[in-house]
Parts: sequence; C-alpha cells; structure tokens
Amino acid sequence: MAGAVSALFLLDIKGRVLVWRDYRGDVSATQAERFFTKLIEKEGDPQSQDPVVYDNGVTYLFIQHSNVYLMTASRQNCNAASLLFFLHRVVDVFKHYFEELEEESLRDNFVVVYELLDEMMDFGYPQYTEATILSEFIKTDAYRMEVTQRPPMAVTNAVSWRSEGIQYKKNEVFLDVVENINILVNSNGQIIRSDVVGALKMRTYLSGMPECKLGLNDRILLEAQGRATKGKAIDLDDIKFHQCVRLARFENDRTISFIPPDGSFDLMSYRLNAQVKPLIWVEAQVERHSRSRVEILVKARSQFKERSTATNVEIELPVSSDASNPNIRTSMGSASYAPEEDALIWKIKSFPGGKEYLLRAEFTLPSITAEEAAPERKAPIRVKFEIPYFTVSGIQVRYLKIIEKSGYHALPWVRYITMAGEYELRLI
Repeated sequence: MAGAVSALFLLDIKGRVLVWRDYRGDVSATQAERFFTKLIEKEGDPQSQDPVVYDNGVTYLFIQHSNVYLMTASRQNCNAASLLFFLHRVVDVFKHYFEELEEESLRDNFVVVYELLDEMMDFGYPQYTEATILSEFIKTDAYRMEVTQRPPMAVTNAVSWRSEGIQYKKNEVFLDVVENINILVNSNGQIIRSDVVGALKMRTYLSGMPECKLGLNDRILLEAQGRATKGKAIDLDDIKFHQCVRLARFENDRTISFIPPDGSFDLMSYRLNAQVKPLIWVEAQVERHSRSRVEILVKARSQFKERSTATNVEIELPVSSDASNPNIRTSMGSASYAPEEDALIWKIKSFPGGKEYLLRAEFTLPSITAEEAAPERKAPIRVKFEIPYFTVSGIQVRYLKIIEKSGYHALPWVRYITMAGEYELRLI
C-alpha cells in the first residue's frame, strides 16, 4: 500500500493557513511556513516547475486554484500522481458546494470544509470524492449544514459513485461519442500536427443497480474473438476510464463493464495520433491593389463524404489591424468584420460534404504608413465546426447492454459527433 498523507493544508496566496487537517499527528502547522519558503525559492528557478517540494524528511505536493493553494504534507513515500488527482477532486467537491473555490468561500464555510475533509480522507488515505454522494449526507444551505444520521449506502458499499434505491419511470441511457480534431497546417500547406481526442459521454437514467456492458469495434477484441475486421476495426490508444469501469475485466478480455453513476459522466476518453486529413480546407489569397486597398479571396472546401454535413461552421480570418471600410461578398453564409479581434468572421450554418464556397472581401488601408514599422504578426486561420453522425477515427458502438435484477427494459440511445478542437491553418 502506498504511503499516507500526514496533513492537508489550504493556504491563501501569501502562504497563510486558512484551513488545515491533521490526519496522523506527525507534522505541525509550521510545515506550511516551511513549504511556502521552499515554494518561493522554486519560483526563482525557471527549470523547476514540478508540483513537489521536499524539505527535511517531509514531502509536499500542491496545486493552485484561483487564490488558494491546496497542499498535502507527508513523511511517507506516497503515490504522487494519486495525491495530485485527489487534490483536483477536492477542488471539484468544494466547487460543487460553494460554486467557486476561493479564499472568501472557504472563510464563509469553515464547518462544511472540515466535514468534507473528514469524509474525503481517513487517516491519510483518500476515501470518497464523488460530490453527488457527499452531498447526500453533508448538506449546506447559505452557510448552514445539516447532516443526516445515517450515511447513504454508497459510502458503506463498494460502489461509492452510485446510491441504492434510485427509481425512474422511464429507464434510458444516452451515449454521445464526441471527437475533437486538432490540426495545425503551416504556410506551405503541410500538416505539421494532427490528432483526434475522443470521449464517450453518458447520461444514465436507470433504476436500481444496473450492470452495463459496452462493445466497441476494438481491433484487439475482434481479433481475439476470431472475427474478421475488414478494415472497420480501430486501435484504441491512451485510454482513460471512469472509476466505475472494471479495469481487470478490460485488461483480461477487453470488455467494458460497469455500474454507471446516476446522471452525466465521461465513461472513457482516448487519443489517436494518426495523420488526419483536414475536414474543412481553407485557402486564402491576399492581393494589394494599391497602398490603400487590399482584397482577400477565400475558398472553403469540405473534404468529407457528401452524405455528411458540417453545421455551425465558423471561419476566423485575420486581417490587418488598421483595415477599415469592409466590403464583403459570400457565395454561402454570412460574414462580418470584427475589428476588436482584427478578424473577419465567416459563418455557414450548413456545409455539406464535397462542396466549395467563396468569400471575397475588400478593405481600405491607411495611405500613409511608417517607414520603419515592425512587420505585423500574422495570426492563423481558425476553423470551428460540428459534424453530427460522423467520427474521424471510425469508432463504432457495437452494443450497449443493460442488465438489472428486476428485469426492466432500458432504451439505449447512441449519437456520434465530430468537432473542431485546435484547428489552425497558417496560410496567410
């Protein structure tokens, strides 16, 4: 078992202790002062940006949120990644209770803070970090707290993320497969970075304690079952699961089985580092007709199949900061000049696959310019879009089974959508 935390500190931006909870009795409140001294020394060293400080046998791990430092102190050999993840979960819980975690919200809710710290960690070991479960027996309303006498079953059983006794008239599961495509294209039209970050987002409205099983077109699973892949299988990399997924079962036979939390949660996320063709390609030409007039010709082309349609397309084109008097014409959609952003915004509500649209814009420039003016920094073309019923990776949900001892029939709904993430073309 990994080492335990000795104490947890909440400090203000100047290093003063707001709240601290001693779990093992082997450190004192003076550790906060020693930690902050070491932290200030680290800030002077640009090579040292890690969230770990070691001093005189005590290891400090910390994160900063708003104007508050969250820090653990330990004399044992702890799992650093686990504790840093725990600190982020503490932030999530506090935000659930106080809307925002700041010095003021901590001062207004000392009693609730200590109650939460007592429940989230016991003798230095992390315990319950699900805000929805904690809120069932630690309640607060305008700085007042009411605690029920009996804790919910989720605290006393192995499924800490779901309470027993949940009932719905209509049992439904909504699964959204959302992929964000990140692309960076240089001035020569070459793709220098491309990847796909995906997530399976679920909303469950199920009674009782259901067991869910999810099947994907995972190449390893299909090959293990002796099924022909025929190019439809994908290789899942960098997978990260919600804590409800049985990891041992997945590692053994690649089956994703879980008892889901109630409501919304991210079941899993993944990343594909494959070379991805830009789904919407933008070409821009800038012509200077005189010292005081410039014309921009833009071509936007969809490079996906005709059966798919991109929606809410927004193309942000950089223009000179001293441009004025825009005259804009488009073959589709609408365009407007945003001088506060030094950009031309072209919006297209519906962009079918295999189509090309044009935009032509003329701007007036100052006729007199400084001879020694510094060259203007060229911003990239940024593109936003959504393509429903489409995934870049080709991931498919083969089945989603819901089994509950009462035997009710649940309706699973699956939806696919691809969105632009960091989608930039440095072409102008």
